[in-house]
Amino acid sequence: MQSTLDDIHRAGVPGVFAEVREAGRVWRGAAGVADLATGRPAHPDLRQRVGSVTKTFTAAAVLGLVEEGRIGLDAPIDDHLPGLVPGERGREITVRMLLDQTSGIPEYLPHAFPSLRAFPSLRDMSPESLDDNRFRRFRPAELIAMGLAAPAGKPGELPGTYSNANYLILGRLLERVTGTPAEERITRDVIERAGLRHTSFPDGPRVDGPHPLMYESFHGLVDPPRDYSVYDMSWVGVGAALVSTVADLNRFYAALFDGKIVSRSTLAEMRRAVPVRSQTGEDIAYGLGLRRFEVPGLGTLWGHDGTVWGACTMSLISEDGARQMSIAVNLARWNRPDAAGGVRRHPIDDALAAFTGRAMGGGW
Repeated sequence: MQSTLDDIHRAGVPGVFAEVREAGRVWRGAAGVADLATGRPAHPDLRQRVGSVTKTFTAAAVLGLVEEGRIGLDAPIDDHLPGLVPGERGREITVRMLLDQTSGIPEYLPHAFPSLRAFPSLRDMSPESLDDNRFRRFRPAELIAMGLAAPAGKPGELPGTYSNANYLILGRLLERVTGTPAEERITRDVIERAGLRHTSFPDGPRVDGPHPLMYESFHGLVDPPRDYSVYDMSWVGVGAALVSTVADLNRFYAALFDGKIVSRSTLAEMRRAVPVRSQTGEDIAYGLGLRRFEVPGLGTLWGHDGTVWGACTMSLISEDGARQMSIAVNLARWNRPDAAGGVRRHPIDDALAAFTGRAMGGGW
């Protein structure tokens, strides 16, 4: 296990840390450094911005209210948030469609410039906007409005379109139904119920507690990669702002699959995956805040991955819940563009795949 983790560092990641669980055994390890300037070593207890892994937490909170009868899973969003989604779409888009990314509402970032003059350079694949918005505080209503104003797909049409706007709307739904901020509701109903002690939403641009610096490469356009560990995460909110540890992520997915967060029948709904087009153009299988991964030699795995500026995280659990892994690296978008407009595969990709195979294949 340690050798495969070392290989990820040798392939070009400054620091990597992970926890693997199988049949009551726990392995934890790290390789490389948390800070390139000081040489501070990476450690498995470090906190990390986990990006879209947050979506499983948000989905679980919404589905808890579905179980209580306070939200209708297949009810139009207009039933709960009248007028938020204007026109016929408000009656056509259901809560389920927001959860499984089939609402047709697109990602707001490519359309941010016309309305808010935010992240304009991302449309031209330039990293300048990353620094411009480091301390900018966005309101969820601003971001939702950008998504709703962008060219939309048809509600329920497959493949769906992966979009943070869906989860910001779900955050508004949590607030409307409970009368409390979405982050507080997710903390109470999900984070605390799972017994997570090192998982929280940030209350400012800094990560509390020990954490790595987080280096963004932006496909080689930021060279050398720059630290973005200090960043206001209001630009993604309850869609991707959570901070956690690899141990806490494993505890969360273990509790979820053991029926301790939502009922087993609700978990079955979460695992009803449909085809969705990811932000990178890849077709993925997406349930209600859960991704399904079909991995050769490993079979079906569940969980989520997450990427923010400078950090990537993945948490996986086997179909039967017997094996788990969570891994975090403090480098993002290491792949350089190719001549066809895509990105080149990097040795880091192969090293991460090897670690996943070792961790989830059993026998360690």
